[in-house]
Amino acid sequence: MSQLDRFDRQIIEIIQRNCQLKAELIAEQVGLSLSAVQRRLKRLREEGVVKSEVAVIDRKMTGHPMVFIVGMEIERDNYDALARFRAWSERQDHIQQVYYVTGQVDLIAIITARDVEHYDDIAALIMAENPQIRRMHTNVVLRDIKLGLFVPIAN
Repeated sequence: MSQLDRFDRQIIEIIQRNCQLKAELIAEQVGLSLSAVQRRLKRLREEGVVKSEVAVIDRKMTGHPMVFIVGMEIERDNYDALARFRAWSERQDHIQQVYYVTGQVDLIAIITARDVEHYDDIAALIMAENPQIRRMHTNVVLRDIKLGLFVPIAN
């Protein structure tokens, strides 16, 4: 992967806030030609710096308003179980994010559901499909305070 220069960092900052912004407008903002911005965007995508460009959806408008933050304990030092869970969870749309962490739990998952009963069904499926998960600790999100995936870009 090549080093990110000042122009790359500016482009990344801009597209994190609005990935639908036209390259012409980005070029104006960073002081490069349209073709230079297009080449840089292509390279940033190919190198995996830009992993995905998605729409952030209001969960309440979709019928899945609830969010659960779930800590999971897995079998001790079982890296095969971790790999199996990772592959399984990637196919589960209700599981939005999963982090392998230090501390009292091994995994933290962000899960969305229609209601508590729906979450309970999802939790039962997680346990049934992943016997390596020993215990789940669930926190119900009462209100979003800040929601985003913006990554500050170091200068």
